[in-house]
Amino acid sequence: MDSSILTLTTFFPAIGIILLLFVPKEKTDTIKGLALIISVVTMILSFAAYYMFDPLASGMQFEVNIPWISSFGINYHFGIDGISLLLIVLTTILTVLSILASWNSITTGIKGYFISMLLLEVGMIGVFCALDLFLFYIFWELMLIPMYFIIGVWGGPRKLYAAIKFVLFTMFGSLLMLVGIMYLLYEYQAMTGEFSFDILKLTSTLALGFEPQLWLFGAFALAFAIKVPLFPFHTWLPDAHVQAPTAGSVILAGVLLKMGTYGFIRICLPMFPEATIAYLPYICTLSVIAIIYGALVAMVQKDIKSLVAFSSVSHMGFIMLGLFALNMQGLEGAVIQMINHGISTGALFLLVGMIYERRHTRMIEDFGGLAKVMPLFTVVFMIVTLSSIGLPLTNGFVGEFLILLGMFKSNYIYASIAAVGVILSACYMLWMFQRVFFGEVDKEENKKLLDLDAREKLILLPLVILIFFIGIYPAPLFSRIEPAVKNVLQQVNKAKSVYLDEEYQIRYYKDNTGQNELTLHTDEEQKSK
Repeated sequence: MDSSILTLTTFFPAIGIILLLFVPKEKTDTIKGLALIISVVTMILSFAAYYMFDPLASGMQFEVNIPWISSFGINYHFGIDGISLLLIVLTTILTVLSILASWNSITTGIKGYFISMLLLEVGMIGVFCALDLFLFYIFWELMLIPMYFIIGVWGGPRKLYAAIKFVLFTMFGSLLMLVGIMYLLYEYQAMTGEFSFDILKLTSTLALGFEPQLWLFGAFALAFAIKVPLFPFHTWLPDAHVQAPTAGSVILAGVLLKMGTYGFIRICLPMFPEATIAYLPYICTLSVIAIIYGALVAMVQKDIKSLVAFSSVSHMGFIMLGLFALNMQGLEGAVIQMINHGISTGALFLLVGMIYERRHTRMIEDFGGLAKVMPLFTVVFMIVTLSSIGLPLTNGFVGEFLILLGMFKSNYIYASIAAVGVILSACYMLWMFQRVFFGEVDKEENKKLLDLDAREKLILLPLVILIFFIGIYPAPLFSRIEPAVKNVLQQVNKAKSVYLDEEYQIRYYKDNTGQNELTLHTDEEQKSK
């Protein structure tokens, strides 16, 4: 069972797709019920993987490595560490909730919609499981197809524009990544005399020079930065979020954006450590720009969904900043915040979708005083809002605190600018909350709104529980990601040369545990030492 758990989890939704093909499109209740059952079983399989996972082991677990296309060194190689484990669990949970959220809102093409949702789940889980670059690329591209249809068929008024823009941006990055994969294959063949797409082999065996690392890091990083999306590659995201149906926005924010940051962790940092150091100031600069820019633009949005979309740009900038702190605190904080962002922003999109189903508008000015007519909805929205701005005892605080701590350890200037983003996020979220939920109920339509029903309570309850559980007791998550984070840092620390430029010097030091880490200092600080 151990070796097959990943295969079962990844491809079980495909069984549902096959079954749905034989269900007549008129039997909508059967289609919805079958899709829900398949997604719930997939979620249970991911929970089984979570409980079977050994938090003390440092390598990949549940590995399956079977020759597939031997002449080109392509294997069916699956395996996960603590980072990919948590992302798989997050994916399966959000898929179940997204299917429940689509129960009444999707009224046309129901069969095609739920097939697309299950196919999307196969692609997302596959990316987190794949340890072969060929497989990684196949699953990466597979996600484009169902998400294109989810946005382009079941989206809003400008759905085709948003769907095509999403595909074009992502395809451009994917082609660069494909070029990088081919170059790695060529380099490995020149060094060993054989082909291999194995990520672990390439990471441990290839000894690339500094210049090839720079080019390869650039190719992969651009593909991942578009997916994050990192400023200035973010312009596809607001359109995709606003036009996508509720479930599409939840999956897009909760999982698909994390593909980019996961790519940095799995490929860029360990494979190209010297280039990572060289690009560090530029990535950090773009990250803090994203944090401030996303927050400022969110503040002036009139559409609640658009506001949440731009807040994602800001929050993902925090995660990128944590990754490139290149220390335990920053990296662990970034991984935790990847999970937290999926929970909090996913919940926000679900809540916005629920109010849209009632009022068919998302404009802030169309609301006011909802706390008087929807008290339970207001309480849940308040909890999720406080989670999004990082209030202590909520999940958002854990990730943001560690990211800022790690970045202060590396460069206090970047950390100080990022801290301003925390203040701005409180401004735009609380201001939006005030306008929507407080004051008088001026509009007649708002006086008739119904509070949360049983299905909506079932959707939101798990997310609220996770918000407080991670905020109060995050230890189970840390115990699983810590060995994986240490492995990534060890790979980065194998950089043989110290990268210098006019402003920054990166040097090795010993932390309190005796582990080598990288830190960033200005020249003036270094001279004073």
